[in-house]
Amino acid sequence: MTPIKMKLKSKLSTKGQSEYLLLGSIIALLIAFSPYLFYLYEIFPSTPVWENSFFTYESKYYENVLTAAWTYLGKITPLFLLLIWFFTCKHWWYHVILIPAVMYAYQLIITFYDDYYLDSAFFMDTNGLIYLAPFFIIILSIVYLIRIKIFDRVYGLDLSELDETEISVFSPISDKDLKEVKSFQDEDDHEEIDQSNILVEDYYRKL
Repeated sequence: MTPIKMKLKSKLSTKGQSEYLLLGSIIALLIAFSPYLFYLYEIFPSTPVWENSFFTYESKYYENVLTAAWTYLGKITPLFLLLIWFFTCKHWWYHVILIPAVMYAYQLIITFYDDYYLDSAFFMDTNGLIYLAPFFIIILSIVYLIRIKIFDRVYGLDLSELDETEISVFSPISDKDLKEVKSFQDEDDHEEIDQSNILVEDYYRKL
């Protein structure tokens, strides 16, 4: 490799690391300031109606804009953190994070609709798990199939039965996740070797 190519490769590597550090720093700051996101409710007035130059909001259910804002931000803040976790998580099970995220999003929509329109017929929070059950089942099925694919690559399982039922795995497995799983397997192998050595030592001691 010529010195020019080596210099260019080093420059690109440094640029990639800088972008990675910048993105990580932004995400860290967003997480660190998440408590301030929640306490933004304190800037809202403690009145039933909030009028500004853009719109007018009337809290019909809580009858207090401050209380409504406290309720909204109490759901927006964990939803915000869960979405950051979902988009930055590198583990094979990251799809499961969507389940609590969807739950908070669902509760936020229901709470806003109930407070703004005061329509009790639309209020379905008590039966929320029933309406969200199909989504939960889909996500858990995807995670289970990914788990099967990991075990197939690590332990060499036979997936012919899955092929007969026409079940497919939707998400690819990254090399990082595969190495992580294999590291656990190597640790188990080392523990078995250590145990066998201990048994041999005990045998010779008895002799």
